[in-house]
Amino acid sequence: MAFRYKDCIEKGLLRKVPASSDKAKQSIKKAEKWLEEARKALNGKAFDSSVLASYMAMFHSARAILFHDGYREKSHACVARYLEEKYVKIGKLEKKWIELLDHHREVRHVDQYDLSFFSTDEEAEKAIKSSVKFLERMKSLFNSLLK
Repeated sequence: MAFRYKDCIEKGLLRKVPASSDKAKQSIKKAEKWLEEARKALNGKAFDSSVLASYMAMFHSARAILFHDGYREKSHACVARYLEEKYVKIGKLEKKWIELLDHHREVRHVDQYDLSFFSTDEEAEKAIKSSVKFLERMKSLFNSLLK
């Protein structure tokens, strides 16, 4: 199901919570841990696990921004819609990051639920590279919000 930002708010899939830089920092640490897990899985030739862990690194790094701003998600898709609405529209974040997050969320979904899909080493390597770049961009955005 494709959501718009407005749908996410109306359906309670994005909810206001107390803003927390501490939770945001914890989410960044969680993202770094997932990235480490993705690398370990790739080295162990567990490609599906590596793809899933790479996406989780991206998800948690994006989620850090929501925590900082005082929001909590109930839908992975709504994380991207939030960033799009609050940061892309005002020029603080490039649209390519939202597209990357959406792409890897969709790959994660297929990897997790499609019984005939199996990730390859190339897909796992690409996912790790994407998550490294995404995590760095979210850290940069977060740090700019602290100033």
